[in-house]
Amino acid sequence: MNTALSRREALLGATFAAAGLLLGANSASASAASPSLASPSAASRSVGPESAGGVRVMPLGDSLTDGFTPYPGGYRVGLWQRLTADGHTVDFVGSQSNGPAELGDHDHEGHSGWRIDQLDANIDAWFPPADPRTVLLLIGTNDLNQNHDIAHAPDRLARLIDHIRAAAPRCELLVATVPPQSNATLESRVRAYNAAIPQVVAAKGPQTHLVAMYDALTTADLADGIHPTQAGYAKMAAVWYEALRAVPGSLEPLRSTTRSRPSGPSRARS
Repeated sequence: MNTALSRREALLGATFAAAGLLLGANSASASAASPSLASPSAASRSVGPESAGGVRVMPLGDSLTDGFTPYPGGYRVGLWQRLTADGHTVDFVGSQSNGPAELGDHDHEGHSGWRIDQLDANIDAWFPPADPRTVLLLIGTNDLNQNHDIAHAPDRLARLIDHIRAAAPRCELLVATVPPQSNATLESRVRAYNAAIPQVVAAKGPQTHLVAMYDALTTADLADGIHPTQAGYAKMAAVWYEALRAVPGSLEPLRSTTRSRPSGPSRARS
């Protein structure tokens, strides 16, 4: 994350090319080890839309946001607990709802198995009713694991961010790098994609923020080589929590931009 952007740009093309060559040489093994992020188990509890009041925060992404068996709710559980313990009143928002009882607000916009383009196609449907103050975006793993035009994954991320910014111009948007993976081919794609994210985020203005999620996890934190263990999700929750604390206003309601019209000078009565 601290390498100069120019060096990242130079390395990106070479790394993607190397990943493509490696895939060609090991297509059978890579295919077997490249599942999409899977759906959560039936043990996850589906509930109706909730409103906890307070600041509206949308967790947005794939199964890393949705939660993966046997840890429904994923990082949202630990994040909720940290926020409420710190005295923040938060309303998780989204069209999806699942998670254990200790997750006080189950709403989210995590879609297991989804790619960047699939999220992008639904922003206009999700954002008006959700009206998020803050968005936590973690997406791209399925693009890499499905070998879905991975060289242009950063471009798709940039378009998604533009779409979010247009749908919610005043929101604080936190964009995370994706976690590591155990498979060597997939991990090379992860590193190349993550290397491009800082430049994408930097071009999107002061209300779009980079979150270094990759740096917080190792392959020891993965339950299946892709999805985190419970301890891994706890680390993710801590990263999101600290990122929110570092962004002024992300945990505060938006202030109204409407100003009352100043009254004119009073007229003396004749």
